[in-house]
Amino acid sequence: MPDRYQQFADSPPGRFMVRRLGLPQPAPLRRGPAFVDGPVLVGGGDRATRVIASLGLDVHDRAGDARYGALVFDAAGIERTDDLRRAYDFFHPTIRSLAPSGRLIVLGTGEGVAQRALEGFVRSAGKELRAGGTAQLVHAAPDAQLESTLRFLLSGRSAYVSGQVIRIGPADAEAPEDWQRPQAGKVAVVTGASRGIGAAIAEILARDGAHVVCLDVPAQGEDLAGVANRVGGSALQLDVTAPHAPAAMLEHLRGRHGGVDVVVHNAGITRDKTLGGMAEDQWDAVLAVNLESVERLNDALLEGDGLRRGGRIVCVSSVSGIAGNRGQVNYATSKAGVIGVVEARAPALAERRATINAVAPGFIETRMTAAMPIGTREAGRRMNSLAQGGLPVDVAETVAWLASPGSAGLNGNVVRVCGQSLIGA
Repeated sequence: MPDRYQQFADSPPGRFMVRRLGLPQPAPLRRGPAFVDGPVLVGGGDRATRVIASLGLDVHDRAGDARYGALVFDAAGIERTDDLRRAYDFFHPTIRSLAPSGRLIVLGTGEGVAQRALEGFVRSAGKELRAGGTAQLVHAAPDAQLESTLRFLLSGRSAYVSGQVIRIGPADAEAPEDWQRPQAGKVAVVTGASRGIGAAIAEILARDGAHVVCLDVPAQGEDLAGVANRVGGSALQLDVTAPHAPAAMLEHLRGRHGGVDVVVHNAGITRDKTLGGMAEDQWDAVLAVNLESVERLNDALLEGDGLRRGGRIVCVSSVSGIAGNRGQVNYATSKAGVIGVVEARAPALAERRATINAVAPGFIETRMTAAMPIGTREAGRRMNSLAQGGLPVDVAETVAWLASPGSAGLNGNVVRVCGQSLIGA
């Protein structure tokens, strides 16, 4: 469903009225693979300078009169509270020079009181940006490989990701031969792939070069086949809650493809009711699809050596799993549990040189949200720093970044794709 308020607010009379009345002013977001429009001003340190320059971007080390595509501050040297003044000194005179859809990025270490204080700095600055700007804090180990993450954050692929704390640990990342097709020669499986976010994830992974095994329930067989044909992949009709599902998926992936490189747990359902009125089957169904299937499929893949060395597991959680939501106790429980799966599995996967991470979408424009009452839908769209809903492609691009061979240092992260929702952490 089109966002008619955004269309009106982007018209000349709409812009005038929105400014006069102090209404939310959603800006068109610059999506796609292109990097930021304008030079990148780097300060504080030079950890990111070489990487940013290698992307073909114009790097400045002194502020001038330019409209900057991005402001990148290396805060690794901030160790004491009085050191935080350095962040103020860098951004205070430059933040108003950020171009539309600009990026504010702080690189930290995550160690100590002052480093923790940077989370409040970045999240607040993100809420002050206008015209589609976003802000992120990247805690990176001294020898962390930054290229995959900076490629994502400095491009339109991260358009609906803001206010996040991303942690990159030390790891031997395998830089793709071709960053435009990082999944070339890889096999990916996406559950719940017949429509919506799942279909978008399949499309983006296929664009990146993967053979995508599109998995969904038999009842969605026709739509599933359509997605698989569109992306040049294959379809696997399987109910992830069935007792035989883990063994059947493992057998399919090992028998047809010799294993799998990327696993995306996207399948999910809602059965909304307040706790007092929720029937047992509404609780059981949501937990079975959204959480139990993730645990069972992971167990089968890891115990059966179905996930190849260097593999990637990406789980789809939700902002509801972080902040909770009235009428969604079952759904929020399951999605918080998905975050628990990521946290619990990350150390063991690191020993296999594999990773597990999660994305937590906020309000995304899908058929499900289009069916919401108008008041609920409009509140969902506006209650974030970008004042608009996201698109399935925003979730898919974030999944693709976490699934990249170059993202080996990203393990145990939960990244919200919510436009910096005003609800939750």
